[in-house]
Amino acid sequence: MKRIPIVVAGCGGVGRQLLEHIVNCRALHSKQGLALRVVGVCDSQSMLVTNDIFADELNDDVLTRICVEKTRGSSLSALGDIDDCQVFDYKEATMQVIDIAGLLGRSTGLVVVDCTASSETLELLKQAIDSGCCVVLANKKPLTSTIEDYEKLTAHVRRIRYESTVGAGLPIIASVTRVVASGDSILRIVGSLSGTLGYVMSEVETGRPLSEVVREAKRLGYTEPDPRDDLSGTDVARKALILARLVGWKINLDDIKVESLYPEDMAPGTLSTEEFLSNGLPLLDNDIGGRVRAASLNDNVLRYVCFIENSRVEVGLRELPKSSSIGRLRGSDNVVEIYSRCYRETPLVIQGAGAGNDTTAAGVLADLVDIQDLFK
Repeated sequence: MKRIPIVVAGCGGVGRQLLEHIVNCRALHSKQGLALRVVGVCDSQSMLVTNDIFADELNDDVLTRICVEKTRGSSLSALGDIDDCQVFDYKEATMQVIDIAGLLGRSTGLVVVDCTASSETLELLKQAIDSGCCVVLANKKPLTSTIEDYEKLTAHVRRIRYESTVGAGLPIIASVTRVVASGDSILRIVGSLSGTLGYVMSEVETGRPLSEVVREAKRLGYTEPDPRDDLSGTDVARKALILARLVGWKINLDDIKVESLYPEDMAPGTLSTEEFLSNGLPLLDNDIGGRVRAASLNDNVLRYVCFIENSRVEVGLRELPKSSSIGRLRGSDNVVEIYSRCYRETPLVIQGAGAGNDTTAAGVLADLVDIQDLFK
């Protein structure tokens, strides 16, 4: 039985779902000769860690209780009554993870799983890698920092996995990696990588006003609390940067041309969310509607995509043929087309649900299972 020690950073929707998946898959993993041993869990305020990281673990009852308490909005500090565990505050938590990484990294091994949405985990992850640990990411931000930090983080390619950073559980990272590893030259990648913007643009195509569709998407829970976080295109740009770097391009986020769907005078620092939804957003209806109609006259549709070609990365609205895989897209699915020497005329197409805590956590769990060969 391979027993893999794990520290999970982040107890939001993805982190909680990952812990639930680990508990629910015990029987399956046992048949595969695998045991995922969670020795510590962090949230933004504190950390819960087992007293003996070499022999003990947070058992399934504790993991289930963590999920329940975090769903209620409680901090991990509320779990200080659990036997054989310690709770550390935020300042101590980072040092605890570094200490655990140092102790286990070069002995039993350790996987640090980043399910946060923070850029502050970068230094911790680099130290974990330097200590001989493995890293699994759902968090895009460490991979979209400077190219120097990216190269340090990914220097040991076998010890890092990040499938869930692009397309949740879809095998986009794995597919690009396999194409590159085969020596096949990637010529172009076109991707609809935002479920929110995919839904919005497919609905606007039917003639509905942008403002109406965005407000509906917010009600349905498809957008961030402030929809401008989606409409800015920054999240898509981060995903595009990860793919471009995977292909081998040494570029930074500032090198990507990003089209925001709202002007600077409607930015969060200028208008509140409520003001944007009620007063600002309707002002964008005519422009987007006109572009949708113009695309239709060309027998095309308007989609918000990333376009990666010739060391150039652009993110924004593009006219695409209605018959293309992205042109046929409806709802919140993600679609990626990979063109290469072998897939020059007919691209490799990957499509499916590209968002959601359950799907993303499943991708993280698959990465954890995939990395097991590095453990004795």
